[in-house]
Amino acid sequence: MAKSKKEVEDTEATEAEASDETEEGEEGEEEQGSEAKKISGKKLVLFYILPAVLAIAISAVLVFMLFDNDMSDEDAIAEVGEAVVEGEVKQAVFYELPEMLVNLNSKGRKASYLKISVNLELEDPEDIPRIEAVMPRIVDKFQIYLRELRIEDLSGSAGVYRLREELLRRVTAAAAPAKVKDILFKEMLIQ
Repeated sequence: MAKSKKEVEDTEATEAEASDETEEGEEGEEEQGSEAKKISGKKLVLFYILPAVLAIAISAVLVFMLFDNDMSDEDAIAEVGEAVVEGEVKQAVFYELPEMLVNLNSKGRKASYLKISVNLELEDPEDIPRIEAVMPRIVDKFQIYLRELRIEDLSGSAGVYRLREELLRRVTAAAAPAKVKDILFKEMLIQ
């Protein structure tokens, strides 16, 4: 039963071909498995993610529709018009403060000055005598605050806004029972 050298080589060649075919078969199965995974990924997007996104979008639309106040522009205008007719429209009351000229905090530099004149917007005309009664206190609070300002504090719209807020806070504290709605700048000159 001795096999010749040629028969052994032929047997080894056929075994090698058979093993190559089985490896290719396994690779083919792996490729088919990855294609199945790709298809399942597409199915995942199509059957799970897309409906979830649609459900979220539909629920958002429903929430906005439910919380809509169902008031058209015409209804809103009519409602405001009725409120104006029913209630009295209060006229704005303005009180002019005396013009102030203060030197700014310059710390060794050339002296700088601020000339400012403001109006107070009051809620009630009956507050004018109250403002006049505490006028020295208001001017004092303004002078003390303004003298501590530097030119840099007044630069830009943010600086003017801070100045307005600080002056409003001080005048409201000084004229306690009277209600001051706003401070209006008539003139503000920095030299």
